[in-house]
This record gives sequence, structure tokens and C-alpha cells, in this order.
Amino acid sequence: MTKITKAYATPAADKKLQLDTIQRREPGEKDVVLDILFCGVCHSDIHTARNEWGGTIYPCVPGHEIVGRVAKVGSKVTRFKKGDKAAVGCLVDSCRKCSSCREDLEQHCEAVPIFTYNSPEKQTGWVTYGGYSENIVVDEDFVLRIPSNLDLAPSAPLLCAGITTYSPLKRFNVKKGQKVGIVGLGGLGHMAVKFANAFGAHVVVFSRSKSKIEDAKKLGAHEVVISTDELSMKKQKNTFDLILDTVSSKHDIDTYLNLLKRSGSMVLVGVPQEPISFGAFSLIFQRHQLAGSLIGGIKETQEMLDFCGKKNIVCDIELINIDQINEAYERILKSDVKYRFVIDMGSLKS
Repeated sequence: MTKITKAYATPAADKKLQLDTIQRREPGEKDVVLDILFCGVCHSDIHTARNEWGGTIYPCVPGHEIVGRVAKVGSKVTRFKKGDKAAVGCLVDSCRKCSSCREDLEQHCEAVPIFTYNSPEKQTGWVTYGGYSENIVVDEDFVLRIPSNLDLAPSAPLLCAGITTYSPLKRFNVKKGQKVGIVGLGGLGHMAVKFANAFGAHVVVFSRSKSKIEDAKKLGAHEVVISTDELSMKKQKNTFDLILDTVSSKHDIDTYLNLLKRSGSMVLVGVPQEPISFGAFSLIFQRHQLAGSLIGGIKETQEMLDFCGKKNIVCDIELINIDQINEAYERILKSDVKYRFVIDMGSLKS
């Protein structure tokens, strides 16, 4: 049996999101049914809905920053019970057998990870539908716990923006006494600032806009450098242990590579649509590293949520109703949000 549920979906790349109905599978013995209370809005939702990365299957229901309450559990579920607060991020399944999965790196599953939307669902063969919906059915192993002290709405973007920035900072062992640069102060960048500060680093934000200076410092930045100011940029040369680049538009990578100390690293988490280029000398003369990072596995995502609970870290959000989603997409493209939209999914029932 299947369950029909309401959702906001886009029927084609050039169409707006609209009210629709989708099928959810009947929960199995290891499944958790989550009534969705809040869902964050990620730039990846826009890319996928508009087929900007290619391969979108329609109708498409985006949303992979999901928090809610458990409505039902299968007979073999052990970690959740009805009424629990719970969350689902970017992943809902993987092969669980490859070397990446065995190392808790399901995001790099060699058989292709099953993403929360626009992936083939293993149990049914259907396409997965995301969190712009009333509920979701997910295997217990891919359901996460939200610390009890965190508010649910601003916790939702932790499931993507949070883990996307936490993971590389942890991987490169950011700690007290280091200098960390954050390129961009959007949905990803503002979380990177909070995490780098919580890890004890000296945090420098790079932004093109002077209007971001006050906000960056409130979020935990110790310095803000206007990236178009050549003199200010020159003063930062050879001083950074790590630079985290969150920008999703084409920009000059060499400028930031040259700010690294010898053996320093720059990590890309933004995804520009156009290819980026850089000079080999920016790497080889000072033994710099240029790396990339993609979300995190389930174990690390839970670790990040627990860390947020201990440090009382959540996202800065603007709460919207579901019928405002098309306007929200346009505002994201104009960088007109501080710093992440979250949908009150109760508005889907009204």
C-alpha cells in the first residue's frame, strides 16, 4: 500500500513550484515516518528544480533540511519512538557495503548515494521526494536526532548548510591558534563562521559588500576583509591555515590561494555552474592544497548536531509559509535573505 500526501512540486524546469500530491511508501519494519514541521531551503533545491545541474526527474519535490516529529515506527526500529523530535538531511540510503559506506562516508557511496530527492528509492524504484511535503518515510539508519535544547525551525538548515561547513573544518583539524578564512557570508558562510569560531580559530570573513561587516562580526568573525580592496587583501597574504570557500558563482580562486601559509589548504564547498580555473604556481610554490568537500556521512552529521546542542548553535533564518517558496527562490538568487529560508510546513495544511 502507499500513502498519498500533499507536497509542493515543480512539473518542469521552467515552471514554478505548486501544490501537488505524491506517493509515499508504506513504512517497513525498519522505517520511521516523520511528520515534517520545518524544512530549510537550500540553493541546491533551486539548481535541481530548474535542472541546472542536469538529470532532474519531474515532478520534483525539493527539500533536504527536514525536522519534525516521529508519527510511526516499524517493528524493528530501536532508536526512535512516536513523538520524538527527529531530522532527515541530504541522504536517505546508500549501498552500505562499499569502502566509503563502511567508513561512515555514505555521501561518497560507490554505488551512488540515495539522496533525499531526485534519486531512485531502493525499496520501490520510485524517485525520492523531499521535504516540501507533509511527511517522509526513511530507514531508521538515516534518521537523525535533534538535541532537545535546540529550537526546531533554526535547526533545519543544520542538515545541509551545517554539515557542509562543519565537515571540512573538522577534517582539516581546525583548532585554537589557527587562522581561518571564510569566503562569502550566505547560508553556508554564516554557518562556517559560527563553527570556526566555536573551534577556537581566528576567523576572517571575505566579502564584496561592506554591508556584511557588522553581521559577520556578530556571527563570530574577528575580522572582515572587503575582497575588492587590493591593499587589504595584500595584507592577508601568507597568513591563513585554512580558507573555506562557500561561493557558488564564478570567482578568482588564485587570489585566495595566495593568502595561504606554506602548506595551507583551501576547501571548496560552493558549486559554481561554470568551471573554475587557477594557476599551478598558486599551488606548487608554497605547497598549497586545493580540496573539495560534500556534506558528511550520517555519523558525522549526528556528531555535528550534538556539537550544536552543546554549543547552542543554530542557523539565522527567515521563516516563510510554503506558498512563498517561489518568491523565496528569487530572493535567494539576489542574496536577499539572512541567512537561510525555512518553511513552516504547517502552512501546507492550511
